[in-house]
Amino acid sequence: MAGDFSISREDWSLHRKGFIDQTRHQEKVREAIKKNLPQIISEEALILNNGQKTVKVPIRSLEEYRIRYDYNKQKHIGQGNGDSKVGDVLGRELQPAPGQGNGGAGSEPGLDYFEAEVDIDELEDILFADLHLPNMEEKAAPELETESYRFNDIRKKGLQGNIDRKRTLIEAFKRNALKGTPGFFPVLPEDLRYKTWEIHHERHSNAVVLAMMDTSGSMGNFEKYIARTFFFWMTRFLRSKYHAVQIVFVAHHTEAKEVTEEEFFTKGESGGTRCSSAYQLANEIIDKRFPPQDYNIYAFHFSDGDNLSTDNEQCVRLVNDLLGKCNQFGYGEIVRSHFSSTLMNAFRKIQSLKFSTVTIRDKSEVYGALKTFFKPVEM
Repeated sequence: MAGDFSISREDWSLHRKGFIDQTRHQEKVREAIKKNLPQIISEEALILNNGQKTVKVPIRSLEEYRIRYDYNKQKHIGQGNGDSKVGDVLGRELQPAPGQGNGGAGSEPGLDYFEAEVDIDELEDILFADLHLPNMEEKAAPELETESYRFNDIRKKGLQGNIDRKRTLIEAFKRNALKGTPGFFPVLPEDLRYKTWEIHHERHSNAVVLAMMDTSGSMGNFEKYIARTFFFWMTRFLRSKYHAVQIVFVAHHTEAKEVTEEEFFTKGESGGTRCSSAYQLANEIIDKRFPPQDYNIYAFHFSDGDNLSTDNEQCVRLVNDLLGKCNQFGYGEIVRSHFSSTLMNAFRKIQSLKFSTVTIRDKSEVYGALKTFFKPVEM
């Protein structure tokens, strides 16, 4: 019996277009995060997220594709008259310079930016990838444990984020070649290959970190925010990468005291500044609780440098005492001007590879402070 038949071939690769577009968008977000990391980690949305796992962060280099309608105004596109050839330029989009704020109403457009939902765990993976406690030494009783992930196998099932593109394309090419049409497309579900990993545990010697912050009256809202931002990321880095690290929080004005983590990040103080009080207390804590032969010891102090001038020499002496016990000492100074404080000038006398300083004048420089203090330096 004769009849009319219609033969068609469905392109199953179209079913994966949505996934491919989503993956490409995620890669663009990740690239934008890397490019804007110094600005992103100092955003209040992240620092004050109250434990949320996902927050919205403005990413200025990320622009979504969209259709622009010309309405015959010839601002965005050009149209040919029918005689156009390949390569002819029909029109160019004008890119005006972004407007700059000058304190008044402006007439030029600014730069567009989009809010992307960023998972804090993903942000931490990018930020903490190259951070390490420097100068780690073997001690008597190792208790500090870290986890690392080793991709050691390829499987046919797994998480979408772990697709091995190279192996997937090879499988697609082999399957298509067996059918007589060698090529990388279409890619079918059976071609997908995923990387799998195992958790590798490493044992390190004990470590303790002393976090010291100036909370005197000279520390304004900007200075306190910068200091707390640094210590916020420091504590998350230490606890995500070193499971048994101990953190001691010290707040000071003219007097220093050990405080809880909550008090450290929320409590405000007033009064004058005597930084030597923090260094004296740090020495006492180490002597009583953390003998250097058993612990890797790190100390980090943030201040605006507005210290009592007669106290500077005492600070230098006490910091030298700490350097005899610590693997690393970092001093961060938060200033608005281009001049160093008398305390920073006094610290220039210290000649030790274990001593490092940073100056922060803008919130985006917190990232540089983390990279400076937690770079893997070998003694």
